[in-house]
Formats: sequence, C-alpha cells, structure tokens
Amino acid sequence: MQFHRSTIAALAATCILTLFTADGSGVNAEPSAIPQTEAEAPPLTEETVPKTAPVAFVSQEVVQPIDSAAKQDETPRAGSLRQLVADMPRPAALSREMECLAGAIYFESRGEPIEGQLAVGQVVVNRAASNLFPSDYCGVVYQKAQFSFVRGGKMPRIDRNSPAWGRAMVIAKIAHEGLWDSAADDALFFHANYVKPSWSRKKIARATIDTHIFYR
Repeated sequence: MQFHRSTIAALAATCILTLFTADGSGVNAEPSAIPQTEAEAPPLTEETVPKTAPVAFVSQEVVQPIDSAAKQDETPRAGSLRQLVADMPRPAALSREMECLAGAIYFESRGEPIEGQLAVGQVVVNRAASNLFPSDYCGVVYQKAQFSFVRGGKMPRIDRNSPAWGRAMVIAKIAHEGLWDSAADDALFFHANYVKPSWSRKKIARATIDTHIFYR
C-alpha cells in the first residue's frame, strides 16, 4: 500500500516537472509563438482587416473660391480705365487677329484719350460680331474703303517700340475681352468731327469722344 502511494506521488511530480520545463513558461511566451491549428484560428472578418483613419467632417459650411483665371487671366482690378491700362502688362506677342485690332486703334486714335482709343477698338469688335461686316478683325479692318489708314490693302509700318503701340496692344486686349464698358456701346461707325459724311444723317449717335463721333 505504501509502495502504491509513493508510486502515485512520484508520477505526479514527474508530470508537474515536465510541464514547467517544456519549451519555457507559458506566461512569458509571446502570443504569436503559440501555434494554432487551422481549426483553432479565428475567422477572417471585417473587424480583422486594418481600416484607414475615419474622415473628419466639418460641421460649418465650407466655401471654396471660384477660379476666375478661366475668364480673366489675372486681370488687375481697377477703378478707372486709365488705371486698368496702366496695370495690365504689355502682351509679349499678338496673334494676327489681335494685331489687326491693335493696328486699327493705333492708326485711328493713338493721339486720342484712352477712352477714345477703346471706343475705336469697340467698333471693330462690334463689326466682327455683326452680320453686316466680315466676321473677324482683319476682315473688318481690311474691308475696302472702310479705314482710311489702310492703303493698297496694307497697314503702314508700326513703331513697335513706342509707348503708343504698347498702349494700343493693351487696349485691344481690353476691347476683345470686354474688360471695360466703352462709351461707344454698340456703335458700328465713327468719323472725325471736322468732317460730316452723308451717311451720318441716317445713323444714331452714341457718343462723342474728343475728335471722334460714334454711331449705330
């Protein structure tokens, strides 16, 4: 009986010793080191997939500025036409159409105040938009017997380094893009005030600016 009890005690001690000596302590072992069978592994669910940080929503209204460069590419704001002309950069180059528009302003009105120069440009723009005249600026300017500075179907030489040409280029851009309202409004005709052509009696005067009278 004593031998049986001692045998049982020895077997129990051996089991306890085996548990503590096999592969280290279960308390200190890393969870990832504990093998799991395929049946014991937790199922892959949405909760086990890493998620990005939650999106923060602003409770107040957010107003984004409108990109005005699509319409007016950094056109300076001005309180007067003179200031607008002074603040706008001189174009580095002009297309043929814009050269025709600037040329009409230069030759017809470079000695006029800038309001008069813009009015001349406005007439060219209005004619190109009217079905009574050619549909482009060069067609309007070179139309036969319309602009006295055109001789033999050609424009005279332009002094391209002069302030007058630089100003005409800027005013042509203003007229083309409609950046400033002209007193000429919808005028299609003009002449100097020291002449009185017969056609003027059948037209409606829109404005008189310095030495030019503008008509519809």
